[in-house]
Amino acid sequence: MHNSFGNRFKIEIYGGSHTELLGVILYGVPAGIALTESDFEADIARRRAGAKGTTPRREGDVPHIVSGVDKGVTTGEKLEIVFYNENTHSRDYDRLRNHPRPSHADLTARHKYGEEFDLRGGGIFSGRMTLLLVAAGVVAKKVLFEARFESTIVEIGGCRDNSQFESVVAAAQRDGDSVGGVVECRVIGAGRDLGEPFFDSVESVAAHLLFSVPAVKGVEFGSGFEGVRLRGSERNDCIIDSNGTTLTNNEGGINGGISNGNPIVVRVAIKPTPSIGQRQDTYNFISQSVEGLSIGGRHDACIVLRASVVVEAVMAIALAELKLSL
Repeated sequence: MHNSFGNRFKIEIYGGSHTELLGVILYGVPAGIALTESDFEADIARRRAGAKGTTPRREGDVPHIVSGVDKGVTTGEKLEIVFYNENTHSRDYDRLRNHPRPSHADLTARHKYGEEFDLRGGGIFSGRMTLLLVAAGVVAKKVLFEARFESTIVEIGGCRDNSQFESVVAAAQRDGDSVGGVVECRVIGAGRDLGEPFFDSVESVAAHLLFSVPAVKGVEFGSGFEGVRLRGSERNDCIIDSNGTTLTNNEGGINGGISNGNPIVVRVAIKPTPSIGQRQDTYNFISQSVEGLSIGGRHDACIVLRASVVVEAVMAIALAELKLSL
């Protein structure tokens, strides 16, 4: 199983939702960067469950730096960070091995890796694994020390009025259902000249990573799909100074696959959580027939509520890879 990404800023993840521990290894982190375990807390807290509509599963999510740091400074060697799983209810998943959840990876995992593949808590496919992306993102942001990240939820359950988000999530939760949404991330100060034409463009590298995040089903940069409904005269970003500042930013800070110095803007579509309490008719391998399935256990009614920091982290990892390739 291949669970690594990158060349200059390479990350490798391991473990699962209900394994004893899960971890991330980073290669290519420059020496001399100040880094302690307390540096991870702010972003990890943004991902942590607890708000209405998020999973009741609460983990400490305490990072343990295993290697790559000495006296609070990175050494340039491989950097490894691990977290321990302490609040698992694995029995909730026993029946899903033979009665796979609709729109989840239970069935594809069974087909690709065999019936004995570890699906406790969703295994390697679980949103739990995004904790490792957030940890790697903290380090990546330090590599991009001049960049500033701003993220916001712009849509939940088809609603774009953020004053209504809480009620939309609450309604889905009451119904034993779930809702998806859209996160927008802006990267300010990432600089110019990141990326290459075609295969290593900013968009292609970032999208590669964004689509690796569980539940991500769509990515757009700048004005994206809305922009194609405009004429060129309406959509073009006119340059207003010698630094390349543009009057508008429909390109999302990228031209020809290369960052142009304007804010990099990306929006990410995140699907509704597949694990829901409502009964759904789906195939059972034991009875060899379609039967009703209601998901118990602890799941998010709206995973989007915890996704902004994950989108940020992935964008930071992509941009760190491109920056170290300059």
